[in-house]
Amino acid sequence: MDKAQAQHIWALVHAERKALIADLSTLDDEAWARDSAAAGWSVHDVAAHLVDNALTKPGRLLWAMLRAGFDFDKQNANGVAAQRQAQPAATLERLVAAADARTGPPAPLASRLVEEIAHGEDIRRALGIRREYPVPALDLAIGYQARTPRAVGGAKELAQRVQLVSDDHQRAEQQLRLGLGAVLAGPRLELLMALTGRTPAPGSLHGPGIAFLAPLA
Repeated sequence: MDKAQAQHIWALVHAERKALIADLSTLDDEAWARDSAAAGWSVHDVAAHLVDNALTKPGRLLWAMLRAGFDFDKQNANGVAAQRQAQPAATLERLVAAADARTGPPAPLASRLVEEIAHGEDIRRALGIRREYPVPALDLAIGYQARTPRAVGGAKELAQRVQLVSDDHQRAEQQLRLGLGAVLAGPRLELLMALTGRTPAPGSLHGPGIAFLAPLA
């Protein structure tokens, strides 16, 4: 990846963080305490996870994994506990401070977009908040998930069975079409939700490729 492409992706990542900060800034403590769409995590927990993830560096991640006995779920839980403050406002301050960070786990840069969008939706869907995500951000996130094996958080196995087709474009040249299998069509955001193992909005996806979702969920 050249420097210009990296700069472009980081700009999209930072924009997503700041958009979520703006949404979180409107919430009262009751909303922060609600269950998110991420099983077992509150809205507050997801925000703390995003702080932890934004500040992660390779050496820090290795130490965290050692402490967790290389249990990924435990490592995530430890990270949430470390960054989650007693009051939501204090956790939000940490997220604000991390908004322009250029650190993260040792993974391809596009994974940062998946993280920000998917967890942003974990919060927004639980609270009934809608966001129109930039098409370039969604396309990069979808492409990353489609080529990344399930074992490391991707959906390559699903993407190899279907053809992902977006239907939220205004012109033909704006359409996303990825893969050669059975058509799985819908809005880009819902395609990404499926590729991250989340439940797409009811009725949002269609086509014969939908039959492949349940076995891989």
